[in-house]
Amino acid sequence: MLPTVARVLDLEVMRRGLPQVLAGADRLERPVRWVHVSELPDVAGVLQGGELVLTTGIALPEDREGLARYVRELADVGVAGLVVEYGRRYFDTLPRALVHAAEQRGLPLVALRRELRFVAVTEAVHALVVNAQLEQLRTSEAIHQVFNELVVEGAEPAEVVRQVARLAGAPVVLENLAHQVLAHDPAGRPEHELLEDWERRSRGVRPAGRTGHDPRSGWLVTTVGARGEDWGRLVLVQEPGPLPQEGPHPFTMLLERGSSALALNRLVVRDRESLERQTHRTLLAGILTHALTVSEVALRAQALGVPLEGRRLVGAVLRRRSGPIPAALEAQARLRDFTELAASAVRACRLSALVGALDDEGVGVLIALGPQQEEHAALDAFGAALRRLAAEAARDSAAPAPVVAVGSSVGSVRDARRTLLEATQVADAALHDSPGGRTASYYRLPDVRLRGLLHLLREDTRLQTYVERELGPLLAYDAEHDAQLVRMLRIYLEQGRNKSAAADAAHLSRPSFYDRLHKVERILGVDLDQVESCLSLHVALLALDAVRR
Repeated sequence: MLPTVARVLDLEVMRRGLPQVLAGADRLERPVRWVHVSELPDVAGVLQGGELVLTTGIALPEDREGLARYVRELADVGVAGLVVEYGRRYFDTLPRALVHAAEQRGLPLVALRRELRFVAVTEAVHALVVNAQLEQLRTSEAIHQVFNELVVEGAEPAEVVRQVARLAGAPVVLENLAHQVLAHDPAGRPEHELLEDWERRSRGVRPAGRTGHDPRSGWLVTTVGARGEDWGRLVLVQEPGPLPQEGPHPFTMLLERGSSALALNRLVVRDRESLERQTHRTLLAGILTHALTVSEVALRAQALGVPLEGRRLVGAVLRRRSGPIPAALEAQARLRDFTELAASAVRACRLSALVGALDDEGVGVLIALGPQQEEHAALDAFGAALRRLAAEAARDSAAPAPVVAVGSSVGSVRDARRTLLEATQVADAALHDSPGGRTASYYRLPDVRLRGLLHLLREDTRLQTYVERELGPLLAYDAEHDAQLVRMLRIYLEQGRNKSAAADAAHLSRPSFYDRLHKVERILGVDLDQVESCLSLHVALLALDAVRR
């Protein structure tokens, strides 16, 4: 930062002149851009603002109006202050008109009671100014290097915000246009103090221009956007009060550079999930992995516009039914579209929910129901909206609807993990259920029956041992000969042990299908005409699905 008038007066070379502040004592924090020595009464015409004017006053006007005009012209051009030395024109006091005019215009007026070499003053102050300018250049270069590296590396918005907070040493928040927190860094301060009642506080801060300072809150705010499309604000949170110095805030460049990095990041990754979805995904992952505490989840969700406390919480997991395995980039795009589809269904039903990808195939939804919202009606509306939107997106009403699995509702954020885990287990089991004939728009644990039980037990080594004991030889034979006998067995059992129907479903002639069933019997040492044997094998196949999942 440039030296202030107070800093200049505190220099050893200035203290030798016994400086005395006669006016503008409350403006001594003005930055000094340069020192100008002049005896001209019309010196304002050659100044640019920010100068500290040194004079002996030898050529100043004698009349009251002339002195007032002299001060007015200096103040209008924006000089930092006026220093008058005793000994040539004035000896122990300055004209009242000069002091009064300076006080009226808020111009720092300083009298030097002892003569000084003005050249020594200019050398000392200019050394400070040049050093400050060099430091500004070094800081600017360091900031540009940091954010250039972030842009090149494709850093996530949370990392950009973290770097802004680190360099500023103050909390930073990235919000959307609805004043919901997308990313934040409290800079070592209590998180709840930063995010508490954020939306209301933020709506009250509207500085003029794209970057501005609000003295009531102390916040420095810059708009984030590119190509004429603004989508958020970057906020540097400081204590209430005016700026520490006139002119540009020392953190303005830092905040604007961070804003540019965020805007460029959004343009580069436009085809990836939105920042809002990323934030929702982070919260859902924090719930499932215990990476975030209950209070952190509640606080961040509240700041994001999804209040969780005091609500009934219902976890839902959405999965697409099996189809061709897409390439990696296509899979990422499909998951992004699927997530946005779920978010659209939430908005269509006017629900409050966190929506984000859970893994490469599924989307998690944590619905927060208010006291007036009936659970079954809300879930039915959500499931129906999702089916309708999925059909519209596919332009094919016959396309299989996604699986919607719902966990048991819970009454606190602490239990949110339980409802999400239950929904995940139900979704895994429901994927293998035939959707034909179902009227309900979502699955719950009772709907998946035996599959649900097996999915709950899939980590149990006893179930895994059972699968190997019942199907191990057949799985080994298929692996060695690529015979697909497990598939033939599955079709036979799914067709209710009707061999003719099973042959048709397998697209094989009856003799050929019957021959494969005989091979299954020989390899496993079972009789497929026995109901109990078939029941045991069917359970083993369902358990195999659960274990593989």
